[in-house]
Amino acid sequence: MMHLPSGQLGDRPLSPVGRHCILELYDCPAGLLNDGALIRSLLRESADLAKSTFLGDLMHKFDPQGITALALLAESHISIHTWPEKGYAAVDVFTCGNHTEPEAACHHFIHRLQAGRHSLCTLPRETPFSVTDAFARPKTA
Repeated sequence: MMHLPSGQLGDRPLSPVGRHCILELYDCPAGLLNDGALIRSLLRESADLAKSTFLGDLMHKFDPQGITALALLAESHISIHTWPEKGYAAVDVFTCGNHTEPEAACHHFIHRLQAGRHSLCTLPRETPFSVTDAFARPKTA
């Protein structure tokens, strides 16, 4: 349990609901970053590796290059935005629940997109206990 020192939530304790991974991929081959079929399969494979439930995807291929794609998960989402001309991709993997492994999805992107370098930051997603407690306990009359 984490306590916020100040701010809108004051000193209320927080309850974890999931993890949000922010992945930066550098020095990737342009052809991989502009391959729509590869990106679409990576979304599905990564959802499986994250132990998440894949619900569907959406992808847009830009002209002359670049892709934005999103996998909708029962547990949240995976998104990727590519800049082939820069060898760069930005990936978000946000999953809720203790059963998920968003970092596994990130490592799959690193490997399959052949990143020369990467940066991975994992953030806890949390709600105030007062909010989660309200849903956990039935109201008494």
